[in-house]
Amino acid sequence: MESFLFQASVYLLAAVIAVPLAARSGLGSVLGYLLAGIVIGPVFGVVSASSDLQHFAEFGVVMMLFVIGLELEPSALWNMRHRLIGLGGLQITVTTLAVMGGGMLLGLAWAPALAVGMVMALSSTAIVLQTLSEKKLMQTNGGRSAFSVLLTQDIAVIPMLILLPLLAGGMADPVLGLDGSIQRAATGHAADSGAHGAKMSLVDGLPGWGVTLVTLGAVAAIILGGVYGARPLFRFIDTARLPEMFTAVALLIVVGIAFLMLMVGLSPALGAFLAGVVLANSEFRHQLESDIAPFKGLLLGLFFITVGAGINFATLLSAPFVILGLALGIMAIKGAVLFGLSILFGMRGRDKWLFVLSLAQAGEFGFVLISFSLQQNVLTGVLGERLLLVVALSMLITPLLFILYDVLSRRMVDTDDTPFDDHIDEKGPVIIAGIGRFGQIVNRMVQSSGFRTVVIDHDLKTIQLMRKFGFKGFFGDPTRPELLHAAGFDSARVLVVALDDPAAVTKLVTYAKRLRPDLHVIARARDRTHVYALYQAGADDIVRETFDSSLRAGRYVLENIGLTEYEAAKAQDTFFHHDRLTVRELAGFWDPNIPASENAAYIARAKELEKDLETALLSTLDNRTDAA
Repeated sequence: MESFLFQASVYLLAAVIAVPLAARSGLGSVLGYLLAGIVIGPVFGVVSASSDLQHFAEFGVVMMLFVIGLELEPSALWNMRHRLIGLGGLQITVTTLAVMGGGMLLGLAWAPALAVGMVMALSSTAIVLQTLSEKKLMQTNGGRSAFSVLLTQDIAVIPMLILLPLLAGGMADPVLGLDGSIQRAATGHAADSGAHGAKMSLVDGLPGWGVTLVTLGAVAAIILGGVYGARPLFRFIDTARLPEMFTAVALLIVVGIAFLMLMVGLSPALGAFLAGVVLANSEFRHQLESDIAPFKGLLLGLFFITVGAGINFATLLSAPFVILGLALGIMAIKGAVLFGLSILFGMRGRDKWLFVLSLAQAGEFGFVLISFSLQQNVLTGVLGERLLLVVALSMLITPLLFILYDVLSRRMVDTDDTPFDDHIDEKGPVIIAGIGRFGQIVNRMVQSSGFRTVVIDHDLKTIQLMRKFGFKGFFGDPTRPELLHAAGFDSARVLVVALDDPAAVTKLVTYAKRLRPDLHVIARARDRTHVYALYQAGADDIVRETFDSSLRAGRYVLENIGLTEYEAAKAQDTFFHHDRLTVRELAGFWDPNIPASENAAYIARAKELEKDLETALLSTLDNRTDAA
């Protein structure tokens, strides 16, 4: 325990000192973490690269992939399919084949060369996303393209892990002088974690097809558990009314899935990503994201430190030109592939260079694939050891490439006449999420009355059009918690949810009322069924987008078939108040799991209330006749 606490203290102290210095120097937090790891590891030898603390650090990547999955509903993945399959698929395929060809020229057999190609085709999701977020480049075309490729790579790890056991029987590398012995204790933190996973693996001794079946079974178990088990679990936890229980169950999901993946010899981060995608449709998605975020940030930083601390300088100095040449060669091959794809997909200027420079490195999943390849005898031990160094060095160089991008970016001229700023630098008492045909009228009325609003919308053309007419808005997804909080969510008095997507409206209302029950939420509803869902979510005022206009049209009809303006207005008022009472009462009969057309109790009560409406309107007309 004393040793563990000492090393934990050293890691945290190094981060506290190095990261602020690196950030103030414009180097970015990732480079600060990496340099801190190098100083306390290879330079001074204060910490050991094989300590148990590394296993905690690796959970930073696991949690990051879980959060990414939570933000990607299956429908969103489907909408991105062209970019994922086209841009991301081409990057993985072409890079794998190019690196494979280079490996075969150096003397590798086709099977280990293919394994190396798959390893090096992946980039660092952790470093790239962290840096893009820090530099506020995620919403640029280059940033979104990089994210699409990273997402494709994360998904591609599943078939790669299934394919690797079928490549078993790696051969030696005569050109680099690598022997054919399998060394389980390959240097580097990832190899250590791979060995650790092998101790508890259930797939040891299984043939390649057996490992593949176990892999598919584990993936199926995560999907089925997320679809059928998550909601009952969260509803049970919700009955306790204790916030810490949600944190506990969020950690249980991540840790449990990580354990399951290790048991079958797979990547815990991959399982967490898959679970996140499955849970993306859950009403508890935002709660999960908020609970995981603090742990993710801290542990991700520890992961970067362990990458720096895990660099084996003794092995590096034994063949510095070979290893450094391999690292730079891999980055050059990936850069050339990315440059060609950027031209093919029409990227220009800053976007092109951001795309190329941000993805040229190898990634943390490379550690996982190398360790798994060693377990399956696809790679030789010494080759695996050197590949680990190549991956670590390329990750270490990546922050320098972002600095190079900053230099190039300052020399380029913007071609967009209407630039937008995703950094929300204003706060107001009213937040309007969605500025389409519905939200625009609300925004104009509130601002014209002298009150400040903060507008967020994910439609860039709409935001740019608003700015031409003098209304400032911010581009981004209003359902993202960080954007809401940046807009002043913690101190706002009113939140107007005017998004076009009914599901997004419901999720945002649920999240807002869960975090701030005192916040007055006004929500736009598509229809009566959507009203019931928003009523259960806790919305204070619910406005059906066509209800008021339909009432006015009905009043005009009455005025033109014999009623006076006063009488038609009275009938409209009677209908309005009765409908509000009807909706509130029928909300108690509505069940989201039963279609309204099959809900007998709902139908019976709706018929009774409709008769009450006829009686009320006829009473209004009778009073008119009596008065006459």
